Amino acid sequence: MAITRRTALASSAAAAAAVISNQARSATTAPFCAEPGTIRFCLNTSTIRGQKVGLEKEIELAGKAGYDGIEPWIPNLREYLSSGGSAAELKQRIADAGLTVDSAIGFAQWIHEDETRRTAALDEARRDMDMLRSIGGTRIAAPPIGAHGGDSPRLDLDVITERFAALQKIGDETGIIPQLEVWGFSRNLSRLGEAAYVAAQTGHPQSCLLLDTYHVFRGGSDFGGLSLFSDDSLQVFHINDYPADPPREEMRDADRVYPGDGIAPMDEILRMLGGNGRSITLSLELFNPNYWTEDAEAVVRTGLQKMQQAVRKAGLAE
Repeated sequence: MAITRRTALASSAAAAAAVISNQARSATTAPFCAEPGTIRFCLNTSTIRGQKVGLEKEIELAGKAGYDGIEPWIPNLREYLSSGGSAAELKQRIADAGLTVDSAIGFAQWIHEDETRRTAALDEARRDMDMLRSIGGTRIAAPPIGAHGGDSPRLDLDVITERFAALQKIGDETGIIPQLEVWGFSRNLSRLGEAAYVAAQTGHPQSCLLLDTYHVFRGGSDFGGLSLFSDDSLQVFHINDYPADPPREEMRDADRVYPGDGIAPMDEILRMLGGNGRSITLSLELFNPNYWTEDAEAVVRTGLQKMQQAVRKAGLAE
């Protein structure tokens, strides 16, 4: 696909999001969000990573608490399989717990400026996607890792588009949807409009974003932009909250708190995500070291209760 250069990002962001919406409506509806108006609750395993209970226990706790899905980290999945675990047994364990693998967190550096490292990263992404597919997964995070640090060059959005399109091609071949992730602290793809532009410009019918309360705020984007996306272009949302202090520019992952315990406009966010009959998976992603000192089961249950309370408060059916 020939890529047209855009220099006026601010004026094109809304148009880009609209293109995503139009493309996504023609795509096949992704699994786990099939029913109109469905809000699914998912556990991102970072929420209890500090307790180091292991992947099997994380699955058990999520199922026992009543979550619909789980979002494991690819490094943990690799560790489980390399230590003798079976993908088939893990897939069955997830199903027996009443869960689905709604997403997974990978770190292949598909966006890296160095071509050799980027090629190796795409090979890594293929292995990760194959592994994820073997346990029933369908989506994987695609963050701007490798181009996120302060010493990274600012990349042209059309260049990022070409690189994300290469990752999407691997997704087509493996049956996994890469979700372009906004990282609010990143040198590249820190803002909603930038990610919307890239996802739209690939022209892929399953172009998909992975957004997060904390990252949208940290990058300085307006939450109102969430209303521009269709179901298929935004399938999973990392839900959390943030406190009044520290200031936005100094906020870190560790500052995230349970939904409803901070100052984010949670009602507004949830109504844009789940209003008007839309479907969405809300995945609880926290890195709070205070929670890591608590009992893992208590954190998992509290997290689900906080999500459900926030959804009810926003006036949405669970």
